[in-house]
Amino acid sequence: MTVAGQDEVLVSQDGRVARLTLNRPKALHALTEAMCATMTRALLTWRDDPAITLVMIDHAGERGFCAGGDIRMLARSGQGDGEAARSFFKTEYRLNHLLFTYPKPVAAFMDGVVMGGGAGVALPCRYRVATENTIFAMPETGIGLFPDVGGGWHLPRLPGETGLWLALTGARLKTADCLALGLASHAIAAASLPVVKTAILANPEAIGTILVEAALDVGPAPLRACRTAIDTAFSGSSVEEIVSALETGDAWSRGQAEILAGKSPQALKVAFRQLTHGREHDDFTQTLAMEYRVGARLVHRHDFQQGVRAVIVVKDNDPRWAPSSLADVPDALLDQIFAPLPADQEWTPLVQGALT
Repeated sequence: MTVAGQDEVLVSQDGRVARLTLNRPKALHALTEAMCATMTRALLTWRDDPAITLVMIDHAGERGFCAGGDIRMLARSGQGDGEAARSFFKTEYRLNHLLFTYPKPVAAFMDGVVMGGGAGVALPCRYRVATENTIFAMPETGIGLFPDVGGGWHLPRLPGETGLWLALTGARLKTADCLALGLASHAIAAASLPVVKTAILANPEAIGTILVEAALDVGPAPLRACRTAIDTAFSGSSVEEIVSALETGDAWSRGQAEILAGKSPQALKVAFRQLTHGREHDDFTQTLAMEYRVGARLVHRHDFQQGVRAVIVVKDNDPRWAPSSLADVPDALLDQIFAPLPADQEWTPLVQGALT
């Protein structure tokens, strides 16, 4: 085995398997721009290497796969010129796109927390392996942001209206629901991870069979009991219509309305438009370009700064959203947030495999 570096991403090769191991456990492996660039460089090196037949992405330690991106940095950058935030988004989204278009199979081992940027890494992979510890969420509307990293592509393509429900409420899913919705392709017991990984390293071509043989019985998906309510209410033509349907529904639906009442009204409307547009896209690049425009603008706005203060910095969980209601978020504001950037500032994927 060869190992390059002992930093925030461990890059190694074991036989025909190349490995990326997230190694920032104190921060739940939250992604930095340097981590995204390291992963991108490695993937580009392995892409045309005939000796590599599979890429494996996992994490060090036991605290979870990846809790998202470096939110504190984004907030600090948004208080100024936003250059660092835009640079991060550019690099992160290029990694997401590279994984989405990668010609070799990639396996992500989603043991523990998979949120935000972690979902952006895992969801493009062919093999998305959950364990009984997996918790999946896109909780961005609670901090005045939106479910980016390709969420505008992945979420509206989930069954029924479950993707929009996840995007707006930030609901947390466990393993059975991840399997049922296709967010995870396989589930195995966390205790069997070392044995399963060893078997894959020995015979990477047999990864599908190995994962099936090690399958964990996760039982029925709890979300099945709520699917009718989700698909009915979240099929509304606006966030206001969704909230109205929830408020007149059963006890579970009314609980969802209360959850939405605590989210940023601006972020809810941004996420709704994001998924509406993303559902119509026929190229992943379109979605990431859209999300880059939105992200580049939202980091400067009041709600994101408030959300980070209330949830991450001060932790009083009392953000003061402005606008404070859905009715006060005009379409003209959304038009500004989603508007194209100047041509030389738009996001683009990697050009001919170059990192810059």
